[in-house]
Amino acid sequence: MNKKPAIEIKDLSFAYNGQNVLEDINLTIKEGSFLGLVGPNGSGKSTLIKCLLSLLKPDQGEIRLFGEKLARFDSWSDIGFVSQKANSFNSGFPATVFEVVSMGLYGKVGLFRFLKKKHKEEVRNAIRQVEMEDYMNANIGQLSGGQQQRVFIARALVSKPKLLILDEPTVGVDAKSVNRFYDMLKDLNVNQGITLILVTHDVGAMTEYVTDVACLNRHLHFHGDTKEYEEQEEDMMSRMYGHDVQVLTHNHDHPHDHSHDHDHGGKHRD
Repeated sequence: MNKKPAIEIKDLSFAYNGQNVLEDINLTIKEGSFLGLVGPNGSGKSTLIKCLLSLLKPDQGEIRLFGEKLARFDSWSDIGFVSQKANSFNSGFPATVFEVVSMGLYGKVGLFRFLKKKHKEEVRNAIRQVEMEDYMNANIGQLSGGQQQRVFIARALVSKPKLLILDEPTVGVDAKSVNRFYDMLKDLNVNQGITLILVTHDVGAMTEYVTDVACLNRHLHFHGDTKEYEEQEEDMMSRMYGHDVQVLTHNHDHPHDHSHDHDHGGKHRD
């Protein structure tokens, strides 16, 4: 069955202070896919996401979400977003996991409305989806980085989005938790049919979980399925990063052994 596009980007360009950050981006992401968006520091990844979320207006080009032009798109509860800053949370913030996740319903319910019984069940279901039900009443600030990120994904999931965008979600999360975290994302994609975009510099982990890869460094250097990407990976990285890059891949006999992760981008800040 031919899947419809979740996102269509045509001839998109964007500049900060006259300096091009994105140039002539053409990218179609089909519903049900799990896209890994990779590129070096300052390559325009976060800028592209901000354009998709209508937080920045492109200088030229067009974006469609689920077939609708961005200017006319109003089904924002269909789009979930988890930023890389989500887990830098004030440890003294007085909110439980349940309360944080319920914030994801404000768009539907209203900011100061009481949650009805069905809404409370939706919150519990979202928390179960990310396997945090044992922490329902725990203070968000007392959780580990990995646990906090699960809670923020639950907050994004509670409105039942069709598309979930995650910007560097594993920054500050320990390696053991990262593996489980990616497993959870794969489950959301495969078993619940949610279209996922994962902005990442963890190239090795990405190829084991995503269905498609887009390589961005101002221009879109590559977009294709994971198999195509792996065939061209070494050449792709050297072209994108401007020098020879040794690509370390995981042993695929052990899908959860991430001892050979290679960070091409250092600390990411786009």
